[in-house]
Amino acid sequence: MLAFKNIYIKGLKDLKDSGKLIFPGNTAKYENDSEFNKLINKVAKKKWCGYAKAPFSGPEKVLEYLGRYTHRVAISNYRIQSMENGKVVFSWKDRSDENKTKFMTLDGEEFMRRFLLHVLPKGFRKIRYFGFLSPRYKTENIRIIRELIGSNEDVFIPPEKESTEEMMRRLTGKEINCCPACEKGRMIQVLTLKPAYYDYIVPRRKKEVCNTS
Repeated sequence: MLAFKNIYIKGLKDLKDSGKLIFPGNTAKYENDSEFNKLINKVAKKKWCGYAKAPFSGPEKVLEYLGRYTHRVAISNYRIQSMENGKVVFSWKDRSDENKTKFMTLDGEEFMRRFLLHVLPKGFRKIRYFGFLSPRYKTENIRIIRELIGSNEDVFIPPEKESTEEMMRRLTGKEINCCPACEKGRMIQVLTLKPAYYDYIVPRRKKEVCNTS
C-alpha cells in the first residue's frame, strides 16, 4: 500500500502543477498552494491499508473472475458488430435477463471513453508480485528455497529472443504451424485480411494455408 500511496500522491501533485486538478464545492480552499500542500502532508502521514472483503462463493470464484480480466482487453474483437457513421454496435450479455445476448449502439467517442476506463494509469500494474516472488529478488529467492527443500532442479529462465512458435513448442510440445487437416504440411502466411473496422481498433488477422509442397 505504501507504493500505491506514493504513486497516488505524486499523481495528485502532477495534476495540480499542470492545472488539471479542479476543486469544486467545499474543496475550493485547496486550490491555494499552501492549503494543498498541507492536505498532501496530512495524507502522506496517514497509514494506508487495503481492505479485502471475504468472497461469498469462495476463493475459487474470485480467481475465476479475476482470470477473465488480468490478461484480456476491455472488449473482444468478435463482440464488435459494426462501426459506421460514428456509431459502434457491439454485443453484451444481460446478466439480469438469463444471460441473453443483446446489442448496444454508442457514439464513437462514448465507446472510446468507456474503453479507456479499463486502461491503467502510468505506474499502476494489474498484477503486482511481492514476497519471494518480487521481481527484483525472485531468481535468488527461488534458488535459496530450492536449496532449503533439497531440490536440485535448475531455475528455468526463458531465452530472451524466442518466437511464438518456439515458445509454444517448448510449453506444449505442439507445432502451431502444422496443418490441422493433413498433419504433415506446414502453414505459411500468404495473405492478410482486414475487417471493415480494422482501421479503427482491430489488429490485423492472418490467414494461413497449408503448404505441402
